[in-house]
Amino acid sequence: MPTAPVGSCTFQTMRYELYYWPQIQGRGEFVRLALEDAGASYRDVWRESKSMAHTARAFAPPYLKAGKLIIPQTANILLYLGPRLGLAPKSEPARLRLHSQQLASADWLAEVHDTHHPIASSLYYEAQKREARRRTKIFLAERLPKFMRYFEREAEPKFSYVHLSLFQMVEGLRYAFPRAMKRMEKRFPAMVKLHARVAARPRIASYLRSKRRIPFNQQGIFRHYPELDAK
Repeated sequence: MPTAPVGSCTFQTMRYELYYWPQIQGRGEFVRLALEDAGASYRDVWRESKSMAHTARAFAPPYLKAGKLIIPQTANILLYLGPRLGLAPKSEPARLRLHSQQLASADWLAEVHDTHHPIASSLYYEAQKREARRRTKIFLAERLPKFMRYFEREAEPKFSYVHLSLFQMVEGLRYAFPRAMKRMEKRFPAMVKLHARVAARPRIASYLRSKRRIPFNQQGIFRHYPELDAK
């Protein structure tokens, strides 16, 4: 666990505040996993307060309060937290490479969202089911294996916040597309091992069993519609 000061605070004394929608995992979960794995002190503010009042000028959650800093965007938050939580390398080139991988996972997550909302987020799924079927067919056949192949090859052996994010991607895809993933995982054993490795980490295992972990549901990014899952 890091003990060196970062700015005016140390890892032990800093208490982070995470602001994200209280009813879904969504993009905030990637930040939660990093905080939980590191054993960091944090508040999941909107879940704990039962209020969703904005306290920062951010385009959209998630955003993190760290002392006087307000940091928006998941990848940006993890870029900041990584070295402070011992989840990123020390050298700047290595940290930037890790950041590029996190940005790639954000692109992947956006494509997952667009399988069930291919036209507009403002429309209900039922209003775009035909387009969703077409989009999902292409995603499962072309885009999913492309992302799996990239991370199968590029994920660094040394543990980092990107490994936690990849765990969440696999976990969410198993929920959304269980039949397709059952076949897909046979082609990417390293991703399967990575998922199991993360799930076995003591703090993550404890978190997954706790009430702090919001279950997957039909309001989040990962949604299970049987008609979209490949046969």
